[in-house]
Amino acid sequence: MRNDQNVSTRIVTPPLLTVSPSPHIKKGITTRGIMIDVVIALLPALVWSIYVFGFRSLSVVLVSVASCVIFEALFELIIRKPITVFDFSAVVSGVLLGFNMPVTVPLWIPIVGGAFAMIIVKGIFGGIGKNIVNPILAARVFLFSWTDIINNFTAPMSKISALSFSVDSADIVASATPLSSMKEGMLPDISLVDMVIGTKSGCIGEISGLLIAVGGIYLLARKVITWHIPVAYIGTVMLVTFLFPMAGDDAVQFMLYQTFSGGLILGAIFMATDYVTSPITETGKLIFGVGCGLLTVFIRYFGGYPEGVSFAILIMNLLVGYIDKFTKPKRFGGVTKDAK
Repeated sequence: MRNDQNVSTRIVTPPLLTVSPSPHIKKGITTRGIMIDVVIALLPALVWSIYVFGFRSLSVVLVSVASCVIFEALFELIIRKPITVFDFSAVVSGVLLGFNMPVTVPLWIPIVGGAFAMIIVKGIFGGIGKNIVNPILAARVFLFSWTDIINNFTAPMSKISALSFSVDSADIVASATPLSSMKEGMLPDISLVDMVIGTKSGCIGEISGLLIAVGGIYLLARKVITWHIPVAYIGTVMLVTFLFPMAGDDAVQFMLYQTFSGGLILGAIFMATDYVTSPITETGKLIFGVGCGLLTVFIRYFGGYPEGVSFAILIMNLLVGYIDKFTKPKRFGGVTKDAK
């Protein structure tokens, strides 16, 4: 007969589940990691601009980065908020601000632009995640106060001293941008190959659509951005310019010149996709991209300035709240006001 008196029974209970409110963290994704990915994606275009315009491009970008970082840190110190410059968001802002300037700008221009972007557009509204429009595009539009400086483009391969605080006009080989030529009803006097590769005049970071697209593919692979806004934006511009060409006899050729001119690809991939100032739903992203594309073409065709990317994205930034409101999914189990 079995003696169970000395047998101890041990009951093992499974560990309790830890329940926490949403959102639930699924991956080790941080703001710093995302911003570093964006910087990596921008490096090919920066290297190419140095090849085309010389190390003056690097000087403008570095001054722009330093300005954005310093002004953000100073503002946060003054208002006694935690310093956030180590999340690299100010670095990304600085690179993109420099990308939106011609290589000929005096170095005080990116300093002024950095102050406006970091303090007026971003800081006063509460810092990262709270600005209602893209700080870099807002700063670029603000810098149109110095139109002659911002629109002073040089021909490719015109090497300018990297250390000069300002550029003597005698050292500049002036050149019209492809968009300026098309605004006057003529196709640019360069090949489509040069347009795609980026041997042309223009702002520092927008000249090589090919390398910008490579950076965009990297961001897609890293799942930093989704395809919705860039495809909807660029696709809308391509469709409208194909259907309604304003220069040349070949609609396809005109469409390609429009696609690879100006800041379209840079804006569609790196600025229209900004998390804070773009919709959160997939449908909303598509609507946002189409709206940016339509406005870009409209401003290019009928506006006084040949480029419309900055203005188009800023206008659509102001509509993001409405787009999210009308495209957000319905709550499961919810009832409408009429059903109560």
